[in-house]
Amino acid sequence: MLYREAGQFKATYAADQQIFPIRQDRIGIQLLLALAFVAVPLFASEYWLKAIMVPFLVFSLAALGLNILTGYAGQLSLGSAAFMAVGAFASYNFMLRIDGMPLLVAFALGGLMAALVGIAFGLPSLRIKGFYLAVATLAAQFFIVWLLTKVGWFSNDSSSGVITAQEMVILGYRFDSPQAKYLLVLSIVAVMALMAKNMVRSSVGRAWMAVRDMDVAAEVIGIRIMYTKLLAFAVSSFYCGVAGALYAFAYLGTVEPEGFNLDLSFKILFMIIIGGVGSISGAFLGSAFIVLLPIFLDVLVQDVFAGLLSPSIASNMQLMVFGGLIIFFLIVEPHGLARLWQIAKEKLRLWPFPH
Repeated sequence: MLYREAGQFKATYAADQQIFPIRQDRIGIQLLLALAFVAVPLFASEYWLKAIMVPFLVFSLAALGLNILTGYAGQLSLGSAAFMAVGAFASYNFMLRIDGMPLLVAFALGGLMAALVGIAFGLPSLRIKGFYLAVATLAAQFFIVWLLTKVGWFSNDSSSGVITAQEMVILGYRFDSPQAKYLLVLSIVAVMALMAKNMVRSSVGRAWMAVRDMDVAAEVIGIRIMYTKLLAFAVSSFYCGVAGALYAFAYLGTVEPEGFNLDLSFKILFMIIIGGVGSISGAFLGSAFIVLLPIFLDVLVQDVFAGLLSPSIASNMQLMVFGGLIIFFLIVEPHGLARLWQIAKEKLRLWPFPH
């Protein structure tokens, strides 16, 4: 009864085309945005905003990009961190070499450069698929990190390849406090998440899902396979590129090419597997699981089991519990945490009646 769409009539074409057609979804999203934009900056400490919430949002955006490519278009990729590196270094160079470059335009151009690189490394998807494609995208991971390290122009001739991001200033306002950085990152992530939500239910999204389910049948009904796959690589890499720019400018401030290594690509892949492949909310749930749960377990072990366990076991308890929870969730619900939310909504349609 709480989540029943019966009786919600669509009187106009615009009402039928809303991103959230059900009233309960619209109210829930408005409450969630109000909580994120108002309550969190007011009550969260600077440490929480800077060290936890900002990376959570950045990784959510990167996972969202990979989910578009893998979850909706069915193309495996292990180069997400490399596309983040392209976005970070491209935004840095646009800000460095072009006087008066607006920050948001630099982020967009950084994402655009990542999209072009993504298209180049997505060309093998026209011939191979599955794990073979994943191995092909692995080349992007190693080649881009090597290129950014060896060619000094990308890091402004820094001997170690390290770059220090410029200050974030928009229309004269300096985003230097944790609250300001959090709100900027949250605004960008919220807008791009809504764009992705709208995109996957459009003809483009339906073409991606048709190619994912059976590319031969999709081609038979008139979908251009080459255009659809490369568009998925471009959009996915754009999202990862913007996430990389935010990772450098809003989170770390100073980054190096080796920071965008294969471990980071696997981390983003685990986020969409645990959160839910082919789900917008799954990117956020998976990012929360990977970023927030280890911190919660660390605090729990230190506060509850500090005197009961030896220091060597207590220091590794968090890793053991975290690994066990990953295996547990994959066994109990292999479709990810987003599927649990779908099951909850289906039960709320009937609650409190049994049938």
